[in-house]
Amino acid sequence: MKKIIATLAVCASLVILAAPAFGQTPAPAPSAACTEEAKTATYTEFTTLRTTNSDKAYEAAKKYLGCSAAEDQYTAYLRKWVGLYEKEARKNAFPDLLYNKKKFAEAMALGKQILGDEPENMNVLIGLGYLGYLATATDKNESFNIESVDFARRAITALEAGKAPANWAPFKSKDDTLAYLYNAVGRLTVKNTTADALKSLIKAAQFEGDVKKDPGIYYLIGASYESGPYAKMSADYKTCCEGKDETPESKLALANINQVIDRMIDAYARAVALAGNDPKYATPKKEWMDSLATWYKYRHQSEAGMDGLIASVLSKPLPPEPTPLTSVPSTPTSTSPSSSTTNTAGNGAAAMRSTTGAAPPATTGAAPPATTGPAPSSTTGAAPAATTGTTAKPKPRNNHRRLN
Repeated sequence: MKKIIATLAVCASLVILAAPAFGQTPAPAPSAACTEEAKTATYTEFTTLRTTNSDKAYEAAKKYLGCSAAEDQYTAYLRKWVGLYEKEARKNAFPDLLYNKKKFAEAMALGKQILGDEPENMNVLIGLGYLGYLATATDKNESFNIESVDFARRAITALEAGKAPANWAPFKSKDDTLAYLYNAVGRLTVKNTTADALKSLIKAAQFEGDVKKDPGIYYLIGASYESGPYAKMSADYKTCCEGKDETPESKLALANINQVIDRMIDAYARAVALAGNDPKYATPKKEWMDSLATWYKYRHQSEAGMDGLIASVLSKPLPPEPTPLTSVPSTPTSTSPSSSTTNTAGNGAAAMRSTTGAAPPATTGAAPPATTGPAPSSTTGAAPAATTGTTAKPKPRNNHRRLN
């Protein structure tokens, strides 16, 4: 035993290796294995394996502790080693549980446990922020949404403040990670807080990467404008102005509504342009095109120029949310912010006259698609897959659609 004590005394630090065998706690050792000679052999086995095979060393440590009721220098050392091993093992198990095995309840519980030890563990914080999106996409399980959105927002705040994970896998970079987190927040909140979701979706589409190339996100942006700002402004217009003579106030209300419609047109045009001739988007593209045509004709009085808009829209930046007007523009325009041409004052006035005294048109598109988007398939840096979902049937209500 003196030799064992000497060995322990020179161990200045513990070398913790990866632990894929986390959770393999051996059964209690039989009493025959708990003699002093057996314990000495077990401890010797532990010290031999500690730096070369941490899994086997863990088994030996647990076996030794199972034979030792009293606390001494050996058990104190081994309990500390086992605790550090298990802490590291939890971190190693988390990404596989989440991204590969997709055991979302277990991953959520394990992730919270890890954050209890390391509140600023960015890999885990990012993973928990993305977990709700993956659960919804994989199992249509929305039970994690509220918690996951909170974790995603915490991760976004930390990343934007300059913090970084140990590695970016399964994402590609900081921008790629932020894009997916903003996308997740937008999609998980779009049914209940459309205005907040819209901001997140617009933000997600501004980062270079796969999310920016996903047509589904632009359809969601257009639908969020339609179900959020447009729906409210349209309802307010009906209350204040429908069936009444035109006034400066009603003109201003229409001008602000038209700004929102222009954003809808831009977003739907991007969805159609990115869908292209890809067969997987054939069904939703018809609905996106229908929404685009409806609103484009309302603003331009015809479909002339719409094909040109689709062809050119991706060469222009995604416009931000419009700033509310405080006065009617002297030369109204009825063009999308991304359009290459501007209507004449006469055409703009015609668009105004066409809705004078009447509420703007009801929404016509389908509700945004269910969350079926990017789902990292591994933790080896593979790119998350693009959205492949389909849209739901139209469900208009009170002059606007419902998000479902």
